[in-house]
Parts: sequence; C-alpha cells; structure tokens
Amino acid sequence: MSNSGKTILLVEDNENDVIFMQRALATAEVANPVQIVADGQSAINYLAGVGEFSDRIAFPLPALLFLDLKLPVKSGLDVLAWLRRRPEFKKVIVLVLTTSREPTDIERAFELGANAYLAKPSSVSELTEMMRATKSFWLRFNQFC
Repeated sequence: MSNSGKTILLVEDNENDVIFMQRALATAEVANPVQIVADGQSAINYLAGVGEFSDRIAFPLPALLFLDLKLPVKSGLDVLAWLRRRPEFKKVIVLVLTTSREPTDIERAFELGANAYLAKPSSVSELTEMMRATKSFWLRFNQFC
C-alpha cells in the first residue's frame, strides 16, 4: 500500500479549524483518507475500535494522528498518554496541532511520546504550507511498517 492510502485521524473540536484543515490538506494535495473526531474520548474509542468505530473497514487504524490538546471530555494529553501506554499503537505518528504555545504543554506532549508539536498557524496559507511539509516528510519520505 502506498503512503497515500494510510489513514489520517484528525482530533479537533473546533468546526472552523476542521474546515480550514480540510481545505489545507486538499490544497496541499494530501490524498490520504481523513477521519475526524471532535473530542478526546471519541479519539480513544476510534483508536480502540469500540462502539460506533468497531468497523475497521470504515474506521481503519490511522498511521498519522493530528491531535489538538484543548478538547472536551478528555484532553489531547489524556489521549496521548492512553495511546502511548499501548504497544499496538507504538508506531502511530502523533503530531500535536494546537493553539497552545505553553512550554509546559510542549514538554508534556514530548514526554508522553508526541512525534512533533505544531502550533496552529494564523492563516490558511500557513496551514497549507504546514500540510505540504507534513505530506513531504511524514507521508512521502517517512517509512511505515
């Protein structure tokens, strides 16, 4: 399977940010399928394949996860801690994508196993540039198991 077939999971509760992200991914010509959940518990349910996400054909495990930190129900840091405690998710690439530039959030995200920490840009054009870089590095040059 080519890397363009690998699923991306976007965990984002802000509807406008979801729209901006979809637009940026499309403009950056990221062909990967994108699944979206709006809170931390839904992210955990998706990853665990439980409840409404039990059909792995419709909801495949992601190779790459964009994770906001400020989420309802469970925070992004809670999701990251849950994910990294499970060996079956060791290879999932987690890119924190959040508005927080707090050093404590950055440090904690890396301590919990984030692969990268990205501050949300203020414009769609900057977000598109970020998605082009993501596509080039993580989806094109990075090797998946």
